[in-house]
Amino acid sequence: MEPAPGKKPEWLKIRMASGASFAATKKLLGHHSLHTVCRSAMCPNLQECWSRGTATFLLLGNVCTRTCRFCAVGKAVNPPALDPQEPRNIAMAVQSMKLKHAVLTSVTRDDLHDGGAEQWVETIRAIRKLNPSLSIECLIPDFQDNEDALDRVMAEVPEVLNHNIETVPSLYAKVRPQASYTASLQLLQRAKQKHGLATKSGIMVGMGETSDEIIASLHDLRSHGCDMVTIGQYLQPSPLHLPVVRYIPPDEFEQYKIIAEATGFRHVQSAPFVRSSYHAEAFTENTETLS
Repeated sequence: MEPAPGKKPEWLKIRMASGASFAATKKLLGHHSLHTVCRSAMCPNLQECWSRGTATFLLLGNVCTRTCRFCAVGKAVNPPALDPQEPRNIAMAVQSMKLKHAVLTSVTRDDLHDGGAEQWVETIRAIRKLNPSLSIECLIPDFQDNEDALDRVMAEVPEVLNHNIETVPSLYAKVRPQASYTASLQLLQRAKQKHGLATKSGIMVGMGETSDEIIASLHDLRSHGCDMVTIGQYLQPSPLHLPVVRYIPPDEFEQYKIIAEATGFRHVQSAPFVRSSYHAEAFTENTETLS
């Protein structure tokens, strides 16, 4: 019998971690006035990742122009202007943390003519200038399907190009009202076919989708050239967000992993606390063999 929505089962209890690495990461991010998706999106893995000295950097500020009903990031029609020092500050933080793999993501900025693509490019270049041997994963927004903006970021050749479909097509109007399932698939296909990038996407479960819909979306991702996938439990960040319809047990996540691997994904992480950038460094191990 499934736990009632609103009551978290045992497998969703977070083991708190802290220590010197956690404190150092928190201090460093504060010193450079940087935003992270870890904190802005209320990620359940913040304690673990910061204690390991890792973080996912949030570009373009911490206020989004879209009203996705699953996301805890702040929202506004007219967010603050971009910080011109953001690329340099992120590069310096990456250097200070001695990272071997950096994950970048951003809010969606539909108020900007290029969606913030230029800031993305400047940040990638700034990081590589200070950290030439580092690998980079870019979890990008859709840039309102602006092909020039997409190509500018993809042309920087990140080691992993990530873009989440988040959910199944039947829930898009409720979950991602300003996004397009088809456009997200086409974005991943563009990254693969035009730029030859290793591609990755993520899906949340427990929002009312069926298992058949999840399996169909996994097939959609593979048919559009997606190499790697993450599958995790949706957790309601506040009473104002969409409620959890169902808590998915760990053995069901394991079944999704088996199905995804059989579908042809080269790397799969599927578990309740898995998020897009969780243990992201593991996804780069075999990217050279991806095609």
